[in-house]
Amino acid sequence: MSDNYFIDLHPFSFSVNTALPQVINNLSTIYGSRFRKQSTEVADYELSVQKSSGIRSFIKPQARFFCDQQEPFKPLNFQKAYAFLEWGMNWTVAGNEVQHVIIHSAVLAKGNKAILFPAPPGSGKSTLTAYLAHNGWRLLSDEMALIIPNTKTVEPFVRPICLKNQSIDIAKKLFPDGKFSDIAKDTHKGDVIHLSPPESSWENQTNTAELVGVVFPNYRANQDLQVYQLDKTQAFMQLVENAFNYSVLRETAFSTLTKVIENVQTFEIFHHDLDQVAAFLEQEIIDYE
Repeated sequence: MSDNYFIDLHPFSFSVNTALPQVINNLSTIYGSRFRKQSTEVADYELSVQKSSGIRSFIKPQARFFCDQQEPFKPLNFQKAYAFLEWGMNWTVAGNEVQHVIIHSAVLAKGNKAILFPAPPGSGKSTLTAYLAHNGWRLLSDEMALIIPNTKTVEPFVRPICLKNQSIDIAKKLFPDGKFSDIAKDTHKGDVIHLSPPESSWENQTNTAELVGVVFPNYRANQDLQVYQLDKTQAFMQLVENAFNYSVLRETAFSTLTKVIENVQTFEIFHHDLDQVAAFLEQEIIDYE
């Protein structure tokens, strides 16, 4: 029998209806005290993850995702149910949120200074995100930077870090005490696992930060750190390409991203050494005067 569970995040909350132990156990592992049985709380979004019914529940069972009783995606293999929910949460916010300009980007901070890390799949963004989050940086988001309109201020939306393929083994070696979800095998992204950020990031999930840099990371095996400064036009266009709700917010999004780009440093980097990247970020962006 399904129960309703409450995920208390900032600035959104989710009600999740499910009876699937895999989903419940992973939510408990990843979100800790922010996950509980729902009582009288009213959530911003009502979601559901269910096992397929009928003959499908016995032969190649599938998981189904619902948002406000609508089913926006085709069912996935049952073993991918938890990852399906995490992706569904991202889709729900990206498709409905208009109080912030949303960039498909990681965002991490030192103190109140934050850096955006927009990057395509395969760039090593999430591995870099996990490394920084476990080495003195504060995770605001792995997937969505929520920028308050017409400011450089980023609102945290702390969620687990999504790691794929070779990054899974790397992360498990780097963070042996990390809180990992089960692995979802053979998804459209390959093998996928979710890693909860350190407790310090959760504890500061209501503390905003001011953007001081935009960095487009690219992992290259055996590549010493190479840094290229992007001109403002290049950086602006790449941010627009990574903005989920640019076409909806239009003038507001344009003015917001213009303000960001005009007032931060912008770089593209190529690397294979995470320590070198961290040193560059701190010395040349965070501590830059």
